[in-house]
Amino acid sequence: MYEQLYFALRKRILHGELAPGSRLASTRAFAAGLGVSRFTVVSAMERLFAEGYLTAHRGAGTFVVDTLPEQMMRPARDGRARLTADEPSTLPTLSRRGLALSAVVITGPRSERDEPRPFHPRRTPLDVFPLRNWGRLIRSQWDEHHRQQLDYGEPAGYHPLRDAIAQHVVVTRGVHCSAQQVVVTSGSQQAFDILFRLLLDPGDKVWIEEPGCLDVRGALIGAGVTLVPIPVDECGIDVSEGMRRAPEARLAVVSPSHQYPTGVTLSATRRLAILEWAGRGGSWIVEDDYDSYFRYRGRPMSALQGLDSGVSNSERSSPRVVYVGTFSKTMFPSLRLGFCVVPESLVDAVANARAVAGRNSPIDAQAALAEFIVDGHYDRHLRRVRLVCQERYEAMCFHFARVLGGVVSLSPASAGTHVLGWVHDEPRAGDHESFVASVSRIASEDDLVVFRLSRYCLEPPARDAFVLGYGSLSPHRIAVGVERLARSIERARRRL
Repeated sequence: MYEQLYFALRKRILHGELAPGSRLASTRAFAAGLGVSRFTVVSAMERLFAEGYLTAHRGAGTFVVDTLPEQMMRPARDGRARLTADEPSTLPTLSRRGLALSAVVITGPRSERDEPRPFHPRRTPLDVFPLRNWGRLIRSQWDEHHRQQLDYGEPAGYHPLRDAIAQHVVVTRGVHCSAQQVVVTSGSQQAFDILFRLLLDPGDKVWIEEPGCLDVRGALIGAGVTLVPIPVDECGIDVSEGMRRAPEARLAVVSPSHQYPTGVTLSATRRLAILEWAGRGGSWIVEDDYDSYFRYRGRPMSALQGLDSGVSNSERSSPRVVYVGTFSKTMFPSLRLGFCVVPESLVDAVANARAVAGRNSPIDAQAALAEFIVDGHYDRHLRRVRLVCQERYEAMCFHFARVLGGVVSLSPASAGTHVLGWVHDEPRAGDHESFVASVSRIASEDDLVVFRLSRYCLEPPARDAFVLGYGSLSPHRIAVGVERLARSIERARRRL
C-alpha cells in the first residue's frame, strides 16, 4: 500500500499536478483521508524525501521541492529546465519484480575519502589484513602457473580450494561434507541467488528473519517468491511462529550462529525444531554463516548443517540444510569469493547454475586462497581479527558511556562487527519521520553512516534502534565518531 501511495504521489509531482513548492497535508491527515495507517503514509513520504521529491521546513510543513531530481540528472532541452506534462518520462520501465528489487538498496553511501565512515555495519578490520603474504601468494600464481590463470576454470571451483574449504569447515564449524559438496561462488550473494533460483518457484513462500539481512531479501525478491517475515527474539527466529504463519513454506533462510542485525544465536531447542519442520515437510533451510568466526567471547555453536547431517544419517532421511559461507567478510570485500556446501544430490545442478551465472571465479585468487588456508595464514588472521573486534567493541562501550551515557545504550555483544544502539527517552517526533530516522538523516550530513533497525524490517518494529558498525574503525575513529553522533542527536532534538 505504501508503494501505491509513493508511485501515485510521484506521478502527480512529475506531471505537475503537485507543483513545485506545493504544501502537502500532514501524514495524519493523509492517513485519515485515505483510511490507511499512518505508518503506510510515513513510509511513502520517507521514500519521497530520500529520493529528493519532498523537503520539510521546520514549523511550516512538507513541500514539493523546487527542482525535481530528474531535472538535475538531465541536461536542459531548448533552455527549458522544468519538467512538464508534455515531456516524456525518462524513468525506466521495470517489471513488478524489478520495481520491488530496485527498492531494496543493499549498498551503503560511499565516501570520497579512504578512511572508513563511522558507523558503517558489516565492515571488517581491513587495516590488519596481511597484505604482504597475500600479495606474495598472488604473484606466485602468475609466476608459476601463468597459463592456467588464462583459461576457463571449473564452474564448481578450483579443486584444491574446495578441498581446503571442506577441511576447514569440518574442523572449525562442525560441517559434515566432502570437497565434492563445496561449490565456490563470487561471494555469498551469488550463492543465495543461485540457490533460490534452483530451489524455489515464483510465488513459493519463504521464511525470512525479521529483522533480517537485506542481501538475502533482495535475492529472494529477485527469485519472485512470497516473503514471510518471522520474528527474531533473544533465542533467534521463532520457529513456532513460522509454523503458524506458513507451515507449508518451501524454504527458510536463517543465520543461527550470529543473526544480523540483532546479533542473537539460535537456541538448541529451535535448531532441532526447524530441522524437524524441514524434514517433515520436505522444505529447505539455507544457513547463512557470514560471521561466525568473529566470536571473541565463548565458543561458537557448531553449524546447523552438521546437526542436520547427524539427524539425517540416523533417521536415513535426506539432508535439508545448505550451508553458505563467505571470505569477503573474513578476508576483504573485493575478494568476492564465497561458497556453499550442498547435499550430494544438488552438486551437479548447483555447479551448472554457477556456470550459467558467471562461469567461474578468477583462478589466481582461488589458488592463492587455497594456499592461504593450507599454510595456516587464514587461521592466524582470524585469531587476530577476533582480538581486534573485541578491542573495538570495548572501545564502543567506553566512548558511548562517556559521551552518550543515559542517551544511547549498546546491546551486549560477544561476536561480530556491529552492535545495536537504543535511544533512551526518545523524544516525540514530527509528522514526517521518527526521532531515530531524524538522527540517521542528520548524521549522514556529518559523514556518518547510522542505519536504523527498521531498515531491515518488512513490518514496523515495536521500537527502532541504531545499527552501529565498529569492525573497520580504530579506537580513535570510534571516539571521534561518537562525538559527531552526539552532535547529530543534539541537532535532531533542537529541530523537534
